[in-house]
Amino acid sequence: MKTDDVDKQLASALGRVPSGVFVLTLSAGGTETGMLASWVQQCSFRPPRVSIAVQPSRDVAKLLTPGTEFVLNVLESSQTDMVAHFGKGFAPGAPAFEGLDVIREGTPAPVLAEALAYIACQVVDRVSAGDHDLFVAEVRGGKLLDEGQPMVHIRKNAMHY
Repeated sequence: MKTDDVDKQLASALGRVPSGVFVLTLSAGGTETGMLASWVQQCSFRPPRVSIAVQPSRDVAKLLTPGTEFVLNVLESSQTDMVAHFGKGFAPGAPAFEGLDVIREGTPAPVLAEALAYIACQVVDRVSAGDHDLFVAEVRGGKLLDEGQPMVHIRKNAMHY
């Protein structure tokens, strides 16, 4: 087999690793924003922690410093409107939540009212992981908002989203 064929086969195989689809929301330094996140995984039971991979060039990555609190909104399988809304990204100061029903009371960042669940987190570590940085965050709270099936993303090629 040619090298290009092997690389394509590897990219196809690695792309089949499923991931959930989330919206990470954040209020920090007077900025309220959100981003689509699919590389999220629970990484510890005690204390409960999650890991999130983010491109370091993203504006959100600059805000995710140790101690920063954020919310992971778990999307339901049919919420493609949220994928479209948050998938494009937002410039600093852009109104990320305009036209959306959000909950701001009792949480460190906006919660999407139509999310399946939310998980409140606090960044405890950041590690370079190649072209993404891996943020480790302690889970501080959360709530199931609705019954349903979480959205899962499976890529055809592991070399891009």
